[in-house]
Amino acid sequence: MSDMPRLTDRAALQRHRDRAARDPALFLHEAARDVAQDRLSMVNRSFTDAAIVTPFPQVWEGFAPGARVVPDAPVLDLTEGAHDLVIHAMALHWADDPVGQLIQCRRALRPDGLMLAFTPGGRTLTELRAALGQAEVEVTGGLSPRVAPMAEIRDLGALLQRTGLALPVADSWTLDVEYAGALNLMRDLRAMGETNALNTRLRRPTRRAVLLRAAELYAEGFSTPQGRVRATFEIITLTGWAPDASQPQPLRPGSAAARLADALNTQETKLDD
Repeated sequence: MSDMPRLTDRAALQRHRDRAARDPALFLHEAARDVAQDRLSMVNRSFTDAAIVTPFPQVWEGFAPGARVVPDAPVLDLTEGAHDLVIHAMALHWADDPVGQLIQCRRALRPDGLMLAFTPGGRTLTELRAALGQAEVEVTGGLSPRVAPMAEIRDLGALLQRTGLALPVADSWTLDVEYAGALNLMRDLRAMGETNALNTRLRRPTRRAVLLRAAELYAEGFSTPQGRVRATFEIITLTGWAPDASQPQPLRPGSAAARLADALNTQETKLDD
């Protein structure tokens, strides 16, 4: 861990979250909670020892009786083998070691325990990133890190396969939100605790001219017919189970008892060498 590049200034991130908690706009966290509830309703079993990793525990109050809320941190306060359900909620994108976070969740599971992780994906805030980048280049002649990098679904799926979880699945869904303007979106991000906490960020306030030009570019490029602007939020869901002998196992290659061509009622054609 000591040799790993630092993505996040954790002290700045905590300051942003503390400020957001005073007047929060947590609809993304609430949407993740609702999807988690929906996913669990489709699982034919009950969970009695849940742990939820979240920076905003108030969102998850009453989600599962007796659930243990765990603060988002590089080292999670989880006990090995203590839980039958672990949910990592909307914090993975700030982790310096995301696969390490998933492995910690996996170790906290009992055999056949379930892990769900929710994180913003690569299509999140594409409009804002484009507008801010162009505005900064125009106004200052340079470009600085402003929005946390968010992984694509295929990359997160690959990370999930490295955790040792069985039956891994990665899928995504999007929320398309409309705002009166880009500055309104930026205020919402502040109220989510999602303003710039990158370790490599500029350590001075953004120039007003950059923000105003970004708002102009945003309106020019991403307006709706109603005169508002749109913002895309992609949420990726990662699902996996702690391995257990009771789970379905893949068949050994070559052990099939029937031919696929017969099942499809088609002619099998030999490929040329």
